[in-house]
Amino acid sequence: MKKSLLDHVLDWTGRIVLTAIVGFVLLPFVVVAIASLNESAILSFPPDSLSLRWYANAFEYRDFAEGLVNSLKIAAVGALVALIAGAGFAYVLDRYDFALKGLLNGVLMSPLIIPNFTIGLGLLILSAAAALPRTMWLVVAVHVIIVLPFVVRSVYVSLKNFERGFENAAESLGATPGRVLLTITLPLLMPGLISGGLFAAILSFNEFTASLFVVNQRTQTLPVAMYNYVREYADPTLAAVSVIYVVVVAVTLFAVHKIFRLEKVLNVE
Repeated sequence: MKKSLLDHVLDWTGRIVLTAIVGFVLLPFVVVAIASLNESAILSFPPDSLSLRWYANAFEYRDFAEGLVNSLKIAAVGALVALIAGAGFAYVLDRYDFALKGLLNGVLMSPLIIPNFTIGLGLLILSAAAALPRTMWLVVAVHVIIVLPFVVRSVYVSLKNFERGFENAAESLGATPGRVLLTITLPLLMPGLISGGLFAAILSFNEFTASLFVVNQRTQTLPVAMYNYVREYADPTLAAVSVIYVVVVAVTLFAVHKIFRLEKVLNVE
Protein backbone atom coordinates (compact mmCIF):
# COMPACT_ATOMS: atom_id res chain seq x y z
CA MET A 1 0.00 0.00 0.00
CA LYS A 2 1.41 3.39 -1.01
CA LYS A 3 2.27 5.70 1.85
CA SER A 4 0.51 9.03 2.11
CA LEU A 5 2.30 12.34 2.50
CA LEU A 6 1.43 12.36 6.21
CA ASP A 7 2.99 8.90 6.66
CA HIS A 8 6.21 10.09 4.99
CA VAL A 9 6.31 13.19 7.18
CA LEU A 10 5.77 11.15 10.36
CA ASP A 11 8.39 8.61 9.24
CA TRP A 12 11.06 11.25 8.62
CA THR A 13 10.10 13.15 11.78
CA GLY A 14 10.56 9.99 13.80
CA ARG A 15 13.96 9.37 12.25
CA ILE A 16 15.09 12.92 12.93
CA VAL A 17 13.91 12.77 16.55
CA LEU A 18 15.58 9.38 17.07
CA THR A 19 18.84 10.65 15.53
CA ALA A 20 18.72 13.72 17.77
CA ILE A 21 18.19 11.61 20.89
CA VAL A 22 21.03 9.24 20.00
CA GLY A 23 23.29 12.18 19.20
CA PHE A 24 22.43 13.84 22.53
CA VAL A 25 23.21 10.63 24.43
CA LEU A 26 26.51 10.11 22.61
CA LEU A 27 27.62 13.76 22.79
CA PRO A 28 29.37 13.49 26.21
CA PHE A 29 31.31 10.43 25.01
CA VAL A 30 32.36 12.22 21.82
CA VAL A 31 33.58 15.23 23.83
CA VAL A 32 35.53 12.98 26.22
CA ALA A 33 37.01 10.99 23.32
CA ILE A 34 38.24 14.18 21.61
CA ALA A 35 39.57 15.60 24.90
CA SER A 36 41.52 12.38 25.51
CA LEU A 37 43.61 13.16 22.41
CA ASN A 38 44.82 16.48 23.80
CA GLU A 39 48.61 16.67 23.86
CA SER A 40 48.54 19.16 26.71
CA ALA A 41 48.71 17.96 30.31
CA ILE A 42 45.56 19.95 31.08
CA LEU A 43 42.19 18.40 30.36
CA SER A 44 40.56 20.83 27.94
CA PHE A 45 38.26 20.97 24.93
CA PRO A 46 38.82 21.39 22.07
CA PRO A 47 42.46 20.19 22.04
CA ASP A 48 45.17 22.44 20.60
CA SER A 49 47.09 19.46 19.21
CA LEU A 50 46.51 15.71 19.09
CA SER A 51 48.44 12.95 20.81
CA LEU A 52 47.99 9.37 22.05
CA ARG A 53 50.34 9.84 25.00
CA TRP A 54 47.54 9.65 27.56
CA TYR A 55 46.40 6.27 26.25
CA ALA A 56 49.92 5.00 26.78
CA ASN A 57 49.87 6.48 30.27
CA ALA A 58 46.55 4.75 30.97
CA PHE A 59 48.03 1.35 30.12
CA GLU A 60 51.23 2.02 32.06
CA TYR A 61 49.59 3.29 35.25
CA ARG A 62 49.80 0.39 37.68
CA ASP A 63 46.69 1.17 39.73
CA PHE A 64 44.49 1.00 36.62
CA ALA A 65 45.83 -2.42 35.65
CA GLU A 66 45.41 -3.80 39.17
CA GLY A 67 41.97 -2.20 39.47
CA LEU A 68 40.88 -3.78 36.18
CA VAL A 69 41.97 -7.23 37.32
CA ASN A 70 40.21 -6.76 40.66
CA SER A 71 37.03 -5.53 38.95
CA LEU A 72 36.97 -8.52 36.61
CA LYS A 73 37.49 -10.97 39.48
CA ILE A 74 34.85 -9.33 41.67
CA ALA A 75 32.34 -9.03 38.83
CA ALA A 76 32.80 -12.68 37.83
CA VAL A 77 32.58 -14.10 41.34
CA GLY A 78 29.86 -11.68 42.45
CA ALA A 79 27.71 -12.36 39.38
CA LEU A 80 28.09 -16.13 39.82
CA VAL A 81 27.17 -16.03 43.52
CA ALA A 82 24.26 -13.66 42.86
CA LEU A 83 23.05 -15.83 39.98
CA ILE A 84 23.02 -19.01 42.07
CA ALA A 85 21.46 -17.35 45.12
CA GLY A 86 19.04 -15.22 43.09
CA ALA A 87 17.83 -18.14 41.00
CA GLY A 88 17.25 -20.16 44.17
CA PHE A 89 15.30 -17.37 45.85
CA ALA A 90 13.24 -16.74 42.70
CA TYR A 91 12.39 -20.44 42.43
CA VAL A 92 11.28 -20.57 46.07
CA LEU A 93 9.18 -17.40 45.76
CA ASP A 94 7.47 -18.70 42.62
CA ARG A 95 6.87 -22.33 43.53
CA TYR A 96 6.10 -22.28 47.25
CA ASP A 97 3.70 -20.53 49.61
CA PHE A 98 4.96 -19.99 53.15
CA ALA A 99 4.75 -17.59 56.05
CA LEU A 100 6.67 -14.32 55.67
CA LYS A 101 6.97 -14.81 51.91
CA GLY A 102 6.21 -11.13 51.35
CA LEU A 103 8.83 -10.16 53.92
CA LEU A 104 11.47 -12.26 52.18
CA ASN A 105 10.62 -10.68 48.85
CA GLY A 106 10.82 -7.21 50.42
CA VAL A 107 14.22 -7.93 51.94
CA LEU A 108 15.55 -9.22 48.62
CA MET A 109 14.31 -6.11 46.80
CA SER A 110 15.45 -3.65 49.48
CA PRO A 111 18.84 -2.89 47.86
CA LEU A 112 16.87 -1.18 45.07
CA ILE A 113 15.72 1.56 47.47
CA ILE A 114 18.63 1.64 49.94
CA PRO A 115 21.44 3.95 48.73
CA ASN A 116 24.58 2.08 47.76
CA PHE A 117 26.74 4.16 50.07
CA THR A 118 24.52 3.05 52.98
CA ILE A 119 25.11 -0.60 52.06
CA GLY A 120 28.86 -0.04 51.79
CA LEU A 121 29.05 1.89 55.06
CA GLY A 122 26.90 -0.70 56.83
CA LEU A 123 29.11 -3.58 55.70
CA LEU A 124 32.21 -1.61 56.70
CA ILE A 125 30.85 -1.02 60.23
CA LEU A 126 29.71 -4.64 60.50
CA SER A 127 33.08 -6.02 59.37
CA ALA A 128 34.92 -3.71 61.77
CA ALA A 129 32.69 -4.79 64.68
CA ALA A 130 33.32 -8.45 63.81
CA ALA A 131 37.06 -7.82 63.37
CA LEU A 132 36.91 -9.04 59.76
CA PRO A 133 39.68 -7.92 57.40
CA ARG A 134 38.82 -5.84 54.32
CA THR A 135 39.60 -8.58 51.85
CA MET A 136 38.31 -9.19 48.34
CA TRP A 137 35.49 -11.30 49.77
CA LEU A 138 34.06 -8.30 51.63
CA VAL A 139 33.90 -6.38 48.35
CA VAL A 140 32.25 -9.38 46.67
CA ALA A 141 29.67 -9.54 49.48
CA VAL A 142 28.77 -5.87 48.96
CA HIS A 143 28.42 -6.34 45.21
CA VAL A 144 26.28 -9.47 45.62
CA ILE A 145 23.86 -7.58 47.88
CA ILE A 146 23.57 -4.75 45.33
CA VAL A 147 23.03 -6.90 42.22
CA LEU A 148 20.94 -9.67 43.79
CA PRO A 149 17.54 -7.97 43.20
CA PHE A 150 18.18 -7.76 39.46
CA VAL A 151 18.91 -11.48 39.26
CA VAL A 152 15.88 -12.40 41.38
CA ARG A 153 13.49 -10.33 39.27
CA SER A 154 14.94 -11.55 35.97
CA VAL A 155 14.62 -15.23 36.90
CA TYR A 156 11.26 -14.66 38.62
CA VAL A 157 9.78 -13.17 35.43
CA SER A 158 11.06 -16.17 33.46
CA LEU A 159 9.44 -18.50 35.97
CA LYS A 160 6.13 -16.65 35.69
CA ASN A 161 6.21 -17.17 31.91
CA PHE A 162 7.29 -20.78 32.35
CA GLU A 163 5.12 -23.55 30.89
CA ARG A 164 4.72 -26.06 33.75
CA GLY A 165 3.29 -28.65 31.38
CA PHE A 166 6.78 -29.63 30.20
CA GLU A 167 7.79 -30.50 33.76
CA ASN A 168 4.57 -32.42 34.33
CA ALA A 169 5.11 -34.39 31.12
CA ALA A 170 8.65 -35.31 32.13
CA GLU A 171 7.51 -36.38 35.61
CA SER A 172 4.71 -38.49 34.15
CA LEU A 173 7.31 -40.32 32.06
CA GLY A 174 9.27 -41.22 35.18
CA ALA A 175 11.91 -38.48 35.31
CA THR A 176 13.27 -37.77 38.77
CA PRO A 177 13.00 -34.21 40.21
CA GLY A 178 16.72 -33.72 39.70
CA ARG A 179 16.55 -34.82 36.06
CA VAL A 180 13.54 -32.57 35.44
CA LEU A 181 15.47 -29.65 36.90
CA LEU A 182 18.57 -30.27 34.77
CA THR A 183 16.91 -31.24 31.48
CA ILE A 184 13.69 -29.20 31.49
CA THR A 185 13.62 -26.36 34.02
CA LEU A 186 17.11 -24.92 33.68
CA PRO A 187 17.24 -24.97 29.84
CA LEU A 188 13.87 -23.20 29.63
CA LEU A 189 14.99 -20.64 32.22
CA MET A 190 18.26 -19.96 30.40
CA PRO A 191 17.15 -16.56 28.95
CA GLY A 192 16.33 -15.30 32.45
CA LEU A 193 19.53 -16.74 33.88
CA ILE A 194 21.70 -15.20 31.16
CA SER A 195 20.06 -11.78 31.40
CA GLY A 196 20.27 -11.83 35.20
CA GLY A 197 23.93 -12.84 35.15
CA LEU A 198 24.71 -10.24 32.48
CA PHE A 199 23.04 -7.44 34.44
CA ALA A 200 24.80 -8.57 37.62
CA ALA A 201 28.23 -8.62 35.97
CA ILE A 202 27.80 -5.18 34.35
CA LEU A 203 26.45 -3.56 37.51
CA SER A 204 29.19 -5.13 39.62
CA PHE A 205 31.92 -4.04 37.21
CA ASN A 206 30.66 -0.43 37.26
CA GLU A 207 29.84 -0.21 40.98
CA PHE A 208 31.68 2.61 42.74
CA THR A 209 29.78 4.17 45.66
CA ALA A 210 29.61 1.16 47.98
CA SER A 211 33.03 -0.13 46.90
CA LEU A 212 34.66 3.09 48.04
CA PHE A 213 33.91 2.17 51.68
CA VAL A 214 35.16 -1.41 51.68
CA VAL A 215 38.18 -1.52 49.36
CA ASN A 216 41.79 -0.89 50.30
CA GLN A 217 44.87 -0.25 48.19
CA ARG A 218 45.22 -3.95 47.38
CA THR A 219 41.55 -4.61 46.55
CA GLN A 220 40.51 -1.34 44.89
CA THR A 221 38.39 -1.70 41.77
CA LEU A 222 38.87 0.17 38.51
CA PRO A 223 36.16 2.81 39.25
CA VAL A 224 37.79 3.50 42.63
CA ALA A 225 41.23 3.69 41.02
CA MET A 226 39.83 6.20 38.49
CA TYR A 227 38.36 8.27 41.31
CA ASN A 228 41.65 8.29 43.22
CA TYR A 229 43.51 9.32 40.08
CA VAL A 230 41.29 12.29 39.32
CA ARG A 231 41.79 13.52 42.89
CA GLU A 232 45.53 13.82 42.26
CA TYR A 233 45.88 14.61 38.56
CA ALA A 234 44.05 16.78 36.03
CA ASP A 235 45.53 15.42 32.81
CA PRO A 236 43.51 13.65 30.05
CA THR A 237 44.52 10.16 31.23
CA LEU A 238 41.14 9.62 32.87
CA ALA A 239 39.43 10.63 29.64
CA ALA A 240 41.52 8.02 27.80
CA VAL A 241 40.60 5.38 30.38
CA SER A 242 36.92 6.29 30.00
CA VAL A 243 37.10 5.83 26.23
CA ILE A 244 38.82 2.46 26.61
CA TYR A 245 36.25 1.51 29.25
CA VAL A 246 33.28 2.32 27.00
CA VAL A 247 34.79 0.64 23.93
CA VAL A 248 35.60 -2.59 25.81
CA VAL A 249 32.10 -2.78 27.32
CA ALA A 250 30.51 -2.09 23.91
CA VAL A 251 32.61 -4.77 22.21
CA THR A 252 31.79 -7.24 24.99
CA LEU A 253 28.05 -6.59 24.68
CA PHE A 254 28.27 -6.92 20.91
CA ALA A 255 30.04 -10.28 21.26
CA VAL A 256 27.45 -11.47 23.80
CA HIS A 257 24.70 -10.32 21.45
CA LYS A 258 26.17 -12.31 18.57
CA ILE A 259 26.49 -15.43 20.71
CA PHE A 260 23.24 -15.34 22.71
CA ARG A 261 21.03 -12.90 20.73
CA LEU A 262 20.17 -10.35 23.41
CA GLU A 263 16.71 -9.64 22.02
CA LYS A 264 15.79 -13.24 22.88
CA VAL A 265 17.55 -13.20 26.25
CA LEU A 266 15.84 -9.96 27.26
CA ASN A 267 12.50 -10.93 25.75
CA VAL A 268 12.30 -7.81 23.54
CA GLU A 269 11.68 -9.49 20.19
